[in-house]
Amino acid sequence: MNITEIFTRKNRLLLKAMVSTDFKLRYQQSFLGYIWSVLKPLMLFTIMYLVFVRFLKFGADVPHFSVALLLGIIMWNFFNETTTGGMMSIVGHGDLLRKIHFSKYVIVIASSMSAMINFGINFVVVVVFALINGVSLTWSWLLMVPLVLELYMLSLGIAFFLSAVYVNLRDLNPIWEVVMQAGFYATPIIYPISLITSKAGEYGPIFARLDLILNPVAQIVQDARHVMISPANQTIWQWVDNPFLQCWPIILSVLIFLGGLKYFTVKSQYFANFRLNVLAA
Repeated sequence: MNITEIFTRKNRLLLKAMVSTDFKLRYQQSFLGYIWSVLKPLMLFTIMYLVFVRFLKFGADVPHFSVALLLGIIMWNFFNETTTGGMMSIVGHGDLLRKIHFSKYVIVIASSMSAMINFGINFVVVVVFALINGVSLTWSWLLMVPLVLELYMLSLGIAFFLSAVYVNLRDLNPIWEVVMQAGFYATPIIYPISLITSKAGEYGPIFARLDLILNPVAQIVQDARHVMISPANQTIWQWVDNPFLQCWPIILSVLIFLGGLKYFTVKSQYFANFRLNVLAA
């Protein structure tokens, strides 16, 4: 099995159909329907803003931190939705796997594309909110394209890996929920990276650098805030002089994608042995 299989006409049509169906069914039973795609991150943003920005005064030293908070939330939600949805995608489509022969990559990619549609809708809200709050529209906003692609590549690689593991290990779901919760607070989303440098004593700058170097999501979110909202959002490019360390989060994202893809490719040939378990789940 090869990833290039998804480019065949049959798999492309199936991918399109699965993305469309998933997005339509997501809020089919709710009264507000697709509006929830926007309301959910906005409601979370409102709570986070009141608690961490207004009450605890996080980001007081960063211009337009409320916009940075909303941007960080929708980027994390995309990462969370892609990895969690991808993890359960193979198991959730066990019946389809039994009836139709097609590239298994399509299932995980379809789940990720559905998350990307949600992200696109929410990003429009961020743009409007940013302009209302006086953030300047500049050419640097175009750098959001490679940053989103990096986030997608990282998320998809993890989704491939988790989906293959989840076929055999159903306990992975609560484990991943805990990992994501810890990751949310370890990533500068509800707080600016400058908070680490100012509140962690003499080791604060070291901890901040390590967070950006070892946590690709932190690097992506911080770079996105830097290019889109304000240069006051410091990035790894400003704190580290070593070119290799500057590029390491991107290299790590590529390695995670390739590793997750390879693992999925190897394990997918054994999915047929677990179809009955999948259907019974």
